[in-house]
Amino acid sequence: MAAEVISAAGIVVDIYDAMPSVGRKLLRAGIGGLNLTHAEPAADFLRRYGPQRENVAHWLSDFGPQALRDWAHSLGVETFVGSSGRVFPRSMKAAPLLRAWLRRLGEQGVRFHPRHRWLGWTEEGTLRFATPDGERKVGAGETAIVVLALGGGSWARLGSDGAWLPLLAARGIDSAPLRPANCGFDCAWSEHLRNRFAGQPVKGVTASFGNISRQGEFIVTRHGVEGGLIYALSAPLRDAIERNGHATLSIDLAPGRELARLTADLQQPRGRDSLANHLRRRAGITGVKAGLLREVASAAQLDDPAQLAALLKALPLTLSAPRPIDEAISTAGGVRFDELTDALMLHKLPGVFCAGEMLDWEAPTGGYLLTACLASGRVAARGVLDYLKATQPPLLPGHIPRS
Repeated sequence: MAAEVISAAGIVVDIYDAMPSVGRKLLRAGIGGLNLTHAEPAADFLRRYGPQRENVAHWLSDFGPQALRDWAHSLGVETFVGSSGRVFPRSMKAAPLLRAWLRRLGEQGVRFHPRHRWLGWTEEGTLRFATPDGERKVGAGETAIVVLALGGGSWARLGSDGAWLPLLAARGIDSAPLRPANCGFDCAWSEHLRNRFAGQPVKGVTASFGNISRQGEFIVTRHGVEGGLIYALSAPLRDAIERNGHATLSIDLAPGRELARLTADLQQPRGRDSLANHLRRRAGITGVKAGLLREVASAAQLDDPAQLAALLKALPLTLSAPRPIDEAISTAGGVRFDELTDALMLHKLPGVFCAGEMLDWEAPTGGYLLTACLASGRVAARGVLDYLKATQPPLLPGHIPRS
């Protein structure tokens, strides 16, 4: 996005990408449907960015959800709002958008250099890249301004491995440690639950932690839990585990029934019914939901209808740790905002800008991550153009600056 804005102003732009082709993480995000943004009201949208919402609001001020949709339309990609408020391309695919985007960038003169992994700077300040043909140095005479968009630390096989952290630290740039975001969690399941229910979805439930509640579904894994409902609560769960060593997630397995009604239903005589049949007939609890209930409940709780109903409405799952960072959809942490100007230029490295997930912010899934990443690229690009105007000598005829 930074390259699009800068090249549209007549500046020659070179993109160096560590991977064999560009946009791999965008393509990965499109598996199952590319969630571009969200159509909820602006105030609700901004709240999704938590403690950094004021910084992100600056990015979104002229490139919010509607502007992103308009941009996609300008590439020939029509969008629609799903039932959840999420915005997708009509085709649900990322590849058509990426192809149209790369075509536009090519027409604007952007040059791509794949298999160029950034290694930092030389003592003279030139950029170093590892390439299949050995190390390449790109000097200040070739590139006057640098935009770093190096990603976080998840999905390292797609290029974002966090290897840039020590490179910036060596230049005195302070970054918050990278942590998993939109991630699953470990839970000490019994072997029975692992073998019987791992991989199964738990649908139509409500998850609560603190004063936050979300309705949806999640998946039981061999290690614990993951999925959309878990990702929505992952930031406060992760933070609580860091503080206390664990976090307790409350699951309402029967959100459509009030506690009093559920208690009354379970107090009905069982007759010759097994507990499993009684739960199925009186509470609609079967399969993996019944498995989770038995995983947590004591024998006394299973025998007492009132305690059983209370468990079904607030089943406590103890989470011990977030899953490894490379499994996470995204990461929190990165370059701290006090290291940056409003234009996302590093105070200590004039002419070096940062954008995207490598900055110290996070957001849940739902289009919020992609929207803010793209918007930050535009902010950095405008910063580049302003910096050029302020620092470059008057252009001679035929001279084209580089970025």
